[in-house]
Amino acid sequence: MKNCNWCDNQFKATVSYQVYCSTICREAATKQKIASRYLHARRQKRIGKKRLCKNCQLELSIYNDEPICFECNINPSDVKKVLKEIKRMAKE
Repeated sequence: MKNCNWCDNQFKATVSYQVYCSTICREAATKQKIASRYLHARRQKRIGKKRLCKNCQLELSIYNDEPICFECNINPSDVKKVLKEIKRMAKE
C-alpha cells in the first residue's frame, strides 16, 4: 500500500511508479504545480525592475503581486471599526 502524494489516502498501486490514488488527485497536483511555476516565473521577471505603488509611489517588492503596497491596501473602514472596538474595550 502507498500513500497518495496529494490527498494522503492509502491506495494499492497498479504500477510501481504510481504516486496518486486517482486521476482527480493527479490532475489537481498538476494544476497546482503549473500555477506555482507560473507565479515563480512572474516574480523572476520582476528582478531588477523598479515597480512603484500606484497610490504612494513606494517601491514594491518582487513578492508583492498587487499594484499597490500593503499600507495602501488597508481598507479605511476596517481600521475605523477596529479603533471603535478598541475604544469600547478601553472604556470597560
